[in-house]
Amino acid sequence: MTPTGEQGESTWDVEALLSDALRPIDPPERLFGRIEDTFTALSAAAATELSDWAEELTDSEMRALRDPRNWVRPVVAVGVGGVATGALVLFELRRRGKHEANGLKGLASGVRDRF
Repeated sequence: MTPTGEQGESTWDVEALLSDALRPIDPPERLFGRIEDTFTALSAAAATELSDWAEELTDSEMRALRDPRNWVRPVVAVGVGGVATGALVLFELRRRGKHEANGLKGLASGVRDRF
């Protein structure tokens, strides 16, 4: 855009400039695939970590769980797994929202149709 005006004064079409600058840009589809793969791997790793942790507990370690200092490993695994799983759900909702006009309504009707 070039400035326009009378007698040497410059005026810019600020609204058009902001509209061009703030136009939403969709990220490439492969980015969603990579992020989804990462969150899937994180969820699986967290589930494996919890499973391994629970299997290797002895009776004395089970009694030691009364001490909150021993909760770090499972709490971290549950937190990471929960965040990654939540992100996967959001990605799936967004993907379905792009394909269906109603988004959540379409997802709810799809679940309702299955049952």
